[in-house]
Amino acid sequence: MTEQKNTFAGQKRKTVESAEFTEDGRYKRKVRSFVLRTGRLSEYQRQMMNDNWANYGVDYQDELFDFAKIYGNSHPVVLEIGFGMGKSLVEMAAQHPDRNYLGIEVHTPGVGACLAYALEKGVKNLRVMCHDATEVLRDCIAENSLGGLQLFFPDPWQKAKHHKRRIVQPAFVETVAKKLQTGGFIHFATDWGNYAEHMLGVLQSVQSAVGIRNVSITNDYIERPDFRPLTKFEQRGHKLGHRVWDLYFIKE
Repeated sequence: MTEQKNTFAGQKRKTVESAEFTEDGRYKRKVRSFVLRTGRLSEYQRQMMNDNWANYGVDYQDELFDFAKIYGNSHPVVLEIGFGMGKSLVEMAAQHPDRNYLGIEVHTPGVGACLAYALEKGVKNLRVMCHDATEVLRDCIAENSLGGLQLFFPDPWQKAKHHKRRIVQPAFVETVAKKLQTGGFIHFATDWGNYAEHMLGVLQSVQSAVGIRNVSITNDYIERPDFRPLTKFEQRGHKLGHRVWDLYFIKE
């Protein structure tokens, strides 16, 4: 079935994909950390977005979020960037009802799948967004308001000429640290060794300036903690001998 552009889900896809232009009509090219792989929404995923956005969705705004109003409580908020199809995010929300989770994903089929799984699990402490995460951090998240930031398996941009597109850069970590409450965490995970080294180098380069501390006893990586669900992707990788690197820093 051809996607219906006039549905909420169709409009959300159009919004995510929209180009930006300068005042004189020239295309505004941005260095983005993601590619808009919107894919094809299934009828079920489209229905999930259309029917459940009022309860689970949060729209971008050019003012700070009031988390107490959004969630109806004062529990710490954990932000996850790029949750994919959302399975591990929903499972973490189900396992930690004393935390609120906000997931950002530009892949609309993933947003629809996440909403479907959230309904299946009956989680109430989860909200999702479909927008550029860097803009959300900049415009919507108050300083000292987050309990944690999760970034699992981001696009590694393997080619050296594309490394500038990697989301983990000093400016990004500096911004995240400002948004974290004291005791808040930064948790990264990747299955690319080169990106793991890059992430660690970036975190170490700014840790003194922004007041974050590596919890690793070897001052590098940690074993996958039990609270980060093992994905099917990781399980396949383990069978093939692939390694995953977790980094976990706390704001002091």
